[in-house]
Amino acid sequence: MYSGRTGESIDTIYWVEGEYIPEALKEITYFFRDWRNSKIKAVDARTVDIMTAAHRLMETDEPYMLLSGYRSPETNAMLRSRSRGVAKNSLHMKAQAADLRLKSRSVTQMASAAKACSAGGVGTYRGSNFVHMDCGVVRSWNG
Repeated sequence: MYSGRTGESIDTIYWVEGEYIPEALKEITYFFRDWRNSKIKAVDARTVDIMTAAHRLMETDEPYMLLSGYRSPETNAMLRSRSRGVAKNSLHMKAQAADLRLKSRSVTQMASAAKACSAGGVGTYRGSNFVHMDCGVVRSWNG
């Protein structure tokens, strides 16, 4: 369901009959690691749920391209020094957010699907061609 900046891909079932599969979440956590320094923090399954629900609403088989999952504080600080669009207390540092792209869907379509889930935050970044999804408070913004 996901491909990453490093060329890796993952297609795993992480939830069955109302239960998360710990081994699958561990695999997803590794995939969501900070690719700049390989630091890892356990991914919040609620974010994966939102991403999965939005993906289903878009009716596509194309995997998401994961641009950014977990970000270590060091990486977040570096990105913040380069861009005003990076939050000081980003949910990426809690492994509760993902920046995603699909070739087959526009940023507007992706953001609409994520907003339809009525769960978490949705940031629309048309200029950079990605959508931010997180499991924080329900809100939306344009970056």
